[in-house]
Parts: sequence; structure tokens; C-alpha cells
Amino acid sequence: MKDLTVNEPSLKIEKKSFRETMKTIWVRDKWLYVLLIPGVLYFLIFRYLPMGGVVIAFKNYVPFLGIKDSAWVGFDHFVQFFNSPDFGRLLGNTLWISFLSLAFGFPAPIILAVLLNEVRHSIYKKLVQTSVYIPHFLSWTIVVGLTHLLFSVDGGVIVELVQNIFGVRINFLADPNWFRPLIILQGIWKGAGWGTIIFLAAMSNISSEQYEAAIMDGAGRFRRIWHITLPAIRSTVVIMLILNMGSVLNTGFDQIFLMMNPLNRTVADVFDTYVYNVGITRGSYSYSTAVGLFKSVVGIILILTTDFIAKRVDEDSGLF
Repeated sequence: MKDLTVNEPSLKIEKKSFRETMKTIWVRDKWLYVLLIPGVLYFLIFRYLPMGGVVIAFKNYVPFLGIKDSAWVGFDHFVQFFNSPDFGRLLGNTLWISFLSLAFGFPAPIILAVLLNEVRHSIYKKLVQTSVYIPHFLSWTIVVGLTHLLFSVDGGVIVELVQNIFGVRINFLADPNWFRPLIILQGIWKGAGWGTIIFLAAMSNISSEQYEAAIMDGAGRFRRIWHITLPAIRSTVVIMLILNMGSVLNTGFDQIFLMMNPLNRTVADVFDTYVYNVGITRGSYSYSTAVGLFKSVVGIILILTTDFIAKRVDEDSGLF
């Protein structure tokens, strides 16, 4: 009892200082918190509240009856999906596109950021940065439209160039073998420049003294990149990789849907387009919700697994 009595004043002081600290932070940064409100409302309304509708994945949802009165079917929709002949094809197509994007699309902004970091002429560097950022702000409709102009079999610049050089006229847009390369190239062109922002921010924390010391020791440009730049952004690269692993089954609906046609559907149909066709076109809301829930669960498992492996390799890496 004596010890508790002695500690009471200190606890009150700590509580008081905590309240005063929070009050000071609120008074100082209140307008920043006000600016935060639209973002919080967006996630609450469009991300968290709709999660209540996930329950229809376990019901035979009928719009006229509503979610509450629709019959409960448990895991029937999941069993039906896993036993469907479409499951293997959809899983294969989705994984192929996702892993190709990781293999080629993920390193692209890192390489571009390293190259930009080595540019010493500030005006030229800013000009290049601005140029590579622009494609991010173009919608997939415009990107796909540009792709059709370049690769169209009727007067496309790339098609004509290939024919003049190799004497072969290739229909890139209809050939299933060219669908995945086009998707990956589109993703790199559109997202690589924007992705450099995070890595350039991480590189800005590197002390210039490290580079100067390396130069004094006789290290060349590639040595400085390998031994200074890349180790400094390692934790950032790992975090971005973990976040990307969570979207392995989320290949993006807009791009795939716009690039898809009857001739390349065998390799273009993925989970996102399947959910649209089954849920919106055919009206199978419960079944399509089950497919979407399966994607989300797999994404969470991949994030946690990748984070666990990253922490095993390096304790300073990881999200959690």
C-alpha cells in the first residue's frame, strides 16, 4: 500500500502531462486533422462499411428478400467455385500476370529511381522526373487507346515497323501470346515513374558524406550504388514488396477488361473480370462475392507470410 501511495502523484503527473501533450498537438496541428477528415470518411464509407455485405457470400442472396431473409448456404459457393472448371484457368492466368508484374514491374521504379538519383544536373533531373510521372495520371482507357493506335493491324506504327524489318505482320492485339507482354509493358510505362517517388524519398536520407568517402576510397559509380544506395533503401524495398504481394490476385479490372477480346480471352480472363461477368452480367451476387472474398483472404495470407519471411531474414524489415 505504501508503494502505491508513493507512486500516485507521479501517475497523476504523467496523466496530466499526456493530456497536456495531446492538447498541445491538437492546437498546433488541428487543421491537419481537419484535412484528414475526407480521407477517413472515404475509407469508412467505401472500404469498411461495405464489408458488412460480405455475408452474402455465405447466403443465397435474393435482392427482393434482402440480406437478412436470404437463405443461408454456408460454404456452398466456395465449393462450387473450387470445383468449377474455370478455377484452374482463372488462377493460372491471374498468377502468370501477377508474377510477371512482380518480376519486371516491381524492379522498374527501383532501377529508374537509382538512375535518377545519379543525375547531377538538377534541371535535367526535374525534367525527366516530370516526364515519367505524367503517364500515372492517364486513365487506362487512354493507355489502352494509345496501345491500339500503336499495335493496330491496320496502320499501327509498331506493326508496320515489325513488318518492314522482319517481313512479318503480327496481330499483337489478337494474339494470345502477346497479351501478357503488352499488359506488363503498359503497367511499367504507366506506373514506374510514379513508383520512383517513394524510393527517391528514401535515397534523399542518404548522407552525401558516405558517397564522398567512397569516392576517396576509389569506389566507382556502380560500387557506390551497390554498397551505399541499395542497402540504404533495402527496408523500403521490402515494405513495398510485402504490399505488392497482397495484391497478387488483384491484377486490376480496368486494364485487363479493356485489353480483352474474344481471341485472347483464354489467357486474359482473370478473377477480376470473372467477378464482373458472373456478378454484374449474370446477376450471381453471392457467387461473385465468394470469389472476391477468396481473393481478399489469399491477399492477407500472402502479406502476413511475406512479412514473416522478411523479419526472419532481417529484423528491421517488415510491416508488423
